[in-house]
Amino acid sequence: QVQLVESGGGLVPAGGSLRLSCAASGSILFSIRTMGWYCQAPGKQRELVATITSGGTTIYADSMKGRFTISRDNAKNTVYLEMNSLKPEDTAVYYCAADILIGLRVNKYWGQGTQVTVSS
Repeated sequence: QVQLVESGGGLVPAGGSLRLSCAASGSILFSIRTMGWYCQAPGKQRELVATITSGGTTIYADSMKGRFTISRDNAKNTVYLEMNSLKPEDTAVYYCAADILIGLRVNKYWGQGTQVTVSS
């Protein structure tokens, strides 16, 4: 099995910054393809924040461009999300996701989520 463990959420005032981390670990041999972050605000669907391929190609949601930066450390199987100029509307549970190859099959794995609350 493979697990994704997130950290770094919390309460921050508007205009502040947070850095989220997500580390993948497992007891079996695996290879991570694309990693990403998604967010889900109360009463809303989960939506894309940003993704990054193993080669470093990134995609951002329009509302996060210029404020958030996704990066990864392939040696540590870890993805990061640097969040700057936070707004109250960024308040949500942030989930890490990874497309992981085990054997010949790629499956998407999710972390448990970490709460980000931005106060006005």
